[in-house]
Amino acid sequence: MTKAELFEFMASQTLAVLGSISLEGAPQSALVEIAVTDKLEIVFDTLDTARKYQNLIADRRACFVIGWEDEKTVQYEGEAVLLKDRELGWYRSLYVERRVNANERQNWPGIAYFVVRPRWIRFSDFSHLPPLIEEHTF
Repeated sequence: MTKAELFEFMASQTLAVLGSISLEGAPQSALVEIAVTDKLEIVFDTLDTARKYQNLIADRRACFVIGWEDEKTVQYEGEAVLLKDRELGWYRSLYVERRVNANERQNWPGIAYFVVRPRWIRFSDFSHLPPLIEEHTF
């Protein structure tokens, strides 16, 4: 699977389960709406009062599970960065453009945007025999 094909699959998904580590060291997960850049970065928004916000500020490690339709899925590990200043504008515009509901949320008090940059991605397609499983390291 090429990087372009991986992007096409990931960008076709609107939701993902985000995993982060709590301040106490416990795993936590949350469903988030996502947008994907051509560099396979994942952008999402959250409130600054959310557990995931606090978790990612303290420990930038993040993971996602994306998709499952047609038995295709991506496992994704990366590093989250709270977007600010110049970076915020470009990523927020991309996110709002690709996620319809995000336009309303961008004016909420306490809204924050993160980008997660990939470290490791596994694409699995279990509709094939044998299954197609490919790993990418960044």
